Parts: sequence; C-alpha cells; structure tokens
Amino acid sequence: MIELQINGQAVQVDDPSTPLLWVIREQMKLTGTKYGCGIGVCGACTVHLNGKPKRSCVLPASTAVGQAVTTIEGVNHVVQEAWITHRVPQCGYCQSGQIMTAIGLLESNRAPSDADISSYMTNLCRCATYDRIRAAIKTAAQQMPPLPGSKLPADPEEGAPKGGE
Repeated sequence: MIELQINGQAVQVDDPSTPLLWVIREQMKLTGTKYGCGIGVCGACTVHLNGKPKRSCVLPASTAVGQAVTTIEGVNHVVQEAWITHRVPQCGYCQSGQIMTAIGLLESNRAPSDADISSYMTNLCRCATYDRIRAAIKTAAQQMPPLPGSKLPADPEEGAPKGGE
C-alpha cells in the first residue's frame, strides 16, 4: 500500500502499479481528468505532478509517491477564465487536459510564441479548437505576473540620449 497526495488530500492506494488516472477517477471520484487513448498520446488525462503536466493514464501510482498531484478540480488559474472568454470548448472532453497542459506552459514561459504553443501543446482535440486554445493561452499569458528573475521590458527612456548628448 502507498499513500498519495491528490489536490492536498491523502489517499491510500492498494496496488502501486495502478495507473494514476484510475486512482483519480475511480478511487477519488474526480472525473474531470478523462480517459482518452490509454497510451499517453491524446492528453485528456493530463494532471500536474509537482506542477509539471504528466499523462496520468500511463503513470503508475507509485511514481507519484511523495509528490503533489493536482487535477483540474484542484486548480484556480487565469487559464480557465481565458478558456471561457475565448469559448474554447466545443464537446469539452479534452479541455481539462488542455488546460492543465496550458498552465504548465505558462508556468515556464509567460510570453509563448505560436511555435512555442504548438510544440508544447501536444494534446489532441477532436473538435479542432486549436486556434481558440492558442488565443486563450496568449490572453492568459498577458494576465500573469512575470516569472521570478525575468527581466521586465526595458524603459524606453532608459539609455536614450539626453538633450545635448
């Protein structure tokens, strides 16, 4: 038996080889994390493990021991509001995984380019709302504070020649 921390709540797991997805859905009854492909490709099962997006359908529960697991039910992030603003979901099935992955992107890159978004957001969306996903990510990025240690844009007056120079 192992113990996991999911959204700050301790949960006992009998079989450490059980995929984390099934612990979340069946044992915790948190159904926001979806089963899609079962092979870690589609991303509908994406959760955070210590703040990093991971595909829970292929992740044995034992790998999460001593780490913080966060599901869509455990987040409150500007990405979610941006998703609503841009009306991203159509069927909605993949959206919790999309949001969890987008949060992971923005936690490491507050000004992602289209290429950054395309390379990081490998989740699949059968409704093909990729343009709205990209727009929502950019909106959320504008609403987030700069990353610690990142430089703010230079003051346009700083370094400019002063009168008579």
